[in-house]
Amino acid sequence: MKKLLYILLTIIAILLVDTFLLNGKIFGLKESIPTVNKAEKKELSELPLDKLVLPKGYKVSLYAEDVKNARSMALSPTGTLFVGTRQEGSVYALKDTNGDNKVDKKYILMEGGSMPNGVAIRNGDLYVAEYTRILKFTDIESKLDNPGDPEVIYDKFPDEKHHGWKFIAFGPDDKLYVPVGAPCNICESEDEIFGSITRMNPDGSDLEIIQTGVRNTVGFTWHPETSELFFTDNGGDMMGDDLPACELNKASSTKMNFGYPYCHQGDTLDEKYGKGKDCADYTKPLQKLGAHVAPLGCEFYNFSQPKNSLLIAEHGSWNRSKKSGYKISVVDLDENNKSAGYKDFITGWLDEATDEVWGRPVDLEWMPDGSLLISDDFADVIYRVSYAGA
Repeated sequence: MKKLLYILLTIIAILLVDTFLLNGKIFGLKESIPTVNKAEKKELSELPLDKLVLPKGYKVSLYAEDVKNARSMALSPTGTLFVGTRQEGSVYALKDTNGDNKVDKKYILMEGGSMPNGVAIRNGDLYVAEYTRILKFTDIESKLDNPGDPEVIYDKFPDEKHHGWKFIAFGPDDKLYVPVGAPCNICESEDEIFGSITRMNPDGSDLEIIQTGVRNTVGFTWHPETSELFFTDNGGDMMGDDLPACELNKASSTKMNFGYPYCHQGDTLDEKYGKGKDCADYTKPLQKLGAHVAPLGCEFYNFSQPKNSLLIAEHGSWNRSKKSGYKISVVDLDENNKSAGYKDFITGWLDEATDEVWGRPVDLEWMPDGSLLISDDFADVIYRVSYAGA
């Protein structure tokens, strides 16, 4: 009798759970059950570059292979490409010594680092961003074989690994720009440095917060004519397949607030932190991108000739039932630097029919010959995209 009762209760429990999770909804509530749909890596004998779809006149090739967890890039004036990593803990220097547009020399400058994602070059010195500090390798190209220990120029960033990896770059003002991501998915932090973009002098002095309300930017650049700051921002998770949109933002001045955690995508108040707030009080995105596409590196178009368009590396979703992103997109700008359209530029890393992925673009870097490098921390390579003409 007890056994029969146990079986009956088990059946009822299963039916209740099935009803509870019906269609991924919670008893008719709008929010979906959180979805985890991460890209799964498969061993490939060679990368299927022929699956990449580019605009007419463009072609893609492999610039570097076996660059494990390749993330942010910085190119020196002499052509050395420096590459940071997030999970691998390494920093690389790559060289094409014979000019055939393919790397033939790789140096490992650093191993065992703490998320050394960001790299930047200034006056021959290599700057590396770990999650709590900024390092500097002086006159790096004179000692690629034996770089030695770097100088620590700043070590007071928060000890939070959630969104702790950093993209860095020197701005037109010769200051080093360093973002500090939110230490959570969506939360209100007591320390104002979280969810911000900061900048400092090249020696690490005079750190200041210049933009706030930024959940997690891992890519930014400056307009070549106006010097306005353009940056990507990753939208929150666990709000459903189509909310919130990731963002491309423009900062025309300092001390702007872009809404996080109170307002998402410029028009949607957060259910918890948005109470009593108004999205009109915050700077709206220049362009809403797709939800969960994870936009990272961005660069202004400069193939055959400069255009007022911004290329964006969309790393790809993990929190969406049908994957999104995994491509290079482009946002065209009008004469006032407002968005004039958002569209695909390179696709094919994601097979939309099977939802399978073989590559995840991270960062973009221009070469002197007008070709574009794209790092991929999933396929462990760097692509070279060139324009051959229509």
